[in-house]
Amino acid sequence: MKELDTSGFSCPEPVIMTKKALKESPEGLTVIVDNRASKENVTRYATALGYKVKTEEGSGNWHLMISK
Repeated sequence: MKELDTSGFSCPEPVIMTKKALKESPEGLTVIVDNRASKENVTRYATALGYKVKTEEGSGNWHLMISK
């Protein structure tokens, strides 16, 4: 599964990057975010498109596994 690291970016950039990546990999991907607002916004965006999102918290970041 493709991985997208959005660490260091603030919203709305992680959502825009996720939108572009999902067009290239519509089966899903893992998005790495480093702030709570990005975590919530990317999750909200993906679920609005009908994806399932599984979240794992790491050391100072979150891995959002987005899949159909």
